[in-house]
Amino acid sequence: MVVAGDFRNGLTFEMEGNVMQVIEFQHVKPGKGAAFVRTKLKNVISGAVIEKTFSPTDKFENAYVERKDMMYSYDDGDLYHFSDPETWEEVLVGHDLVGDSFKFVKEEMTCKLVSYKGNVFSVEPPMFVELEVTDTDPGFAGNTATNTLKPATLETGAEIKVPLFIEIGEKIKIDTRTGEYLQRA
Repeated sequence: MVVAGDFRNGLTFEMEGNVMQVIEFQHVKPGKGAAFVRTKLKNVISGAVIEKTFSPTDKFENAYVERKDMMYSYDDGDLYHFSDPETWEEVLVGHDLVGDSFKFVKEEMTCKLVSYKGNVFSVEPPMFVELEVTDTDPGFAGNTATNTLKPATLETGAEIKVPLFIEIGEKIKIDTRTGEYLQRA
């Protein structure tokens, strides 16, 4: 059990059938009246953020969210297939549970599957990936006076903006959270 008076950033607990994570909290003791805890909470499954006030004595069940490294195997069109690198147990994940940043993931990359009570609700790709540029327009000498970018297609099919000096066949490093080019690999 966790008491609202003991809330800390990052703490997860069950509230009204949902798994909530404390993003911000503030213990308030006004001059008159009882103390209270003002919080900003995130529903870890849906991603919704709410603000709520609690009495410091309100009690909730702890919620243990598991993050497990799994290797991405393949996409069969309906489901993504992941396997545990230790036991080779296969886990199937629906397309609706992976985020937009999954377009940078290729087969055999390690991702984190986030689950609660055995039910996977999110897939976290690696923060940084190295991918090969498969298509882009050629850059021209002398066009480097400004930070001009051009479109490029990567080996996973994702499209991003890269500097003019990047050519087809080069490996580049990408931040999957923002989808931005970082550097040559």
